[in-house]
Amino acid sequence: MTSDTPPNVLVVMTDQQRWDTLGTYGCPHDLTPTLDDIARDGTVVEHAITPQPVCAPYRAAFHTGKYPTENDVWREGLAIDPDETTLAHRFADSGYDVGFVGNWHVGGTFDAPVPAEMRGGYDDFWRAADVPEFTSRPTEGYLYDEDGEQATFDTYRTDAFVDFAVDALDALEEPFFLVVSLVEPHHQNDMWTFVAPEGYAERYEKDPHVPADLQNCPGDWYSELPDYYGMIRRVDEAMNRLHRRLEDIGVRDDTVFAYTSDHGNHFRTRPGEYKRSPHDSAVRVPLLFSGPGFEEGGRIEQVVSTIDLPATLLDAAGLDVPGELHGDSLLPVIRGEEPDEDGEAFVQISESQMGRALRTDRWKYAVAASKETGWRGGNGEPASDNYVERYLYDLRRDPIERINLAGRPNYRDVADRLQRRLLDHIGAVEGASPTIKRLERGYKEY
Repeated sequence: MTSDTPPNVLVVMTDQQRWDTLGTYGCPHDLTPTLDDIARDGTVVEHAITPQPVCAPYRAAFHTGKYPTENDVWREGLAIDPDETTLAHRFADSGYDVGFVGNWHVGGTFDAPVPAEMRGGYDDFWRAADVPEFTSRPTEGYLYDEDGEQATFDTYRTDAFVDFAVDALDALEEPFFLVVSLVEPHHQNDMWTFVAPEGYAERYEKDPHVPADLQNCPGDWYSELPDYYGMIRRVDEAMNRLHRRLEDIGVRDDTVFAYTSDHGNHFRTRPGEYKRSPHDSAVRVPLLFSGPGFEEGGRIEQVVSTIDLPATLLDAAGLDVPGELHGDSLLPVIRGEEPDEDGEAFVQISESQMGRALRTDRWKYAVAASKETGWRGGNGEPASDNYVERYLYDLRRDPIERINLAGRPNYRDVADRLQRRLLDHIGAVEGASPTIKRLERGYKEY
């Protein structure tokens, strides 16, 4: 690649992967040697926070660069407006071939083929299903090709999706923009369990590492961690195969690679299920880069929202970052042009609640709209005019978020300061000025 040639861009997005399952973040199991090697030679974001801990809303945020309330995909089952400009459109308009493989989740068709106008501009290569859990199980199933015909597989699903990604690498012309969206390590909904490849869960059945936030908590982590770890090990092996293919076709050094997940997983230790809460176990995700512009970038320590990922990818490709995107490129921080300090992330939450949260380097402050039926609401509307304080955590003293400080008088000044910052984000993103009611007596649920 010459200095005048734009780099290729390859993005891999997993589903429901905790940040601390990678060795680069401290996981004691050797689950991710490939990703750890990539991280060592590239750039790692230490505190990456999803803008929405739900599958479809995050994907819409990634494709559009806008928060879910602004692209109108703020809960599951909604589709991206075909008139919305996506990353695929922006790359294609700049001469890139664009392709998508795997879990689309923002087409509104569920198990039916996604029509061309609902594919977000990924016109040059398409092997995807709107909700692959409806068209496949962990070891068999199908996606759809550009013509809406079934592309079947009878191997482990991660392997099959990466097989399709290899096909995409062979089919796309340079420069290319390719997104590979895996289902794993998400649980299989119709089985209500995590399913590792044969023989993989057994590797972690004896004395598996239990993250501190899960220990001594209710939930299904005790039975599910071995399969969960086995799934991530297989994902890493698939990443090895994907990068070998980049080497084989001679483009690895010319390709920006980004790896992240839509949200984390707290194994039902928090009320409800695996995500949909403001806790770090749900909103903190892995985020690493390699390739041109990211070589030996080290670690970004400031808190970063993954709403910054679209702007960063465009910037890395030498393309303009439009003002309507809500995020900012991370490259100035990586190059040392901007300080790597502080940082904060704004989070919108739906379905389990209609919530908003702010994550700083020290604090977590979260609010939710109360309903007549309790806290569990949020399917009907994207936002509320009124919220109530729900959570306040001191992450330096309580990184696993066990002690809820909301409503405590001695933390009133902290809560008020964070409330003002949260309202600033709501105003900037949503153009709204809701009322946030103080919690005077403390909320018991952790």
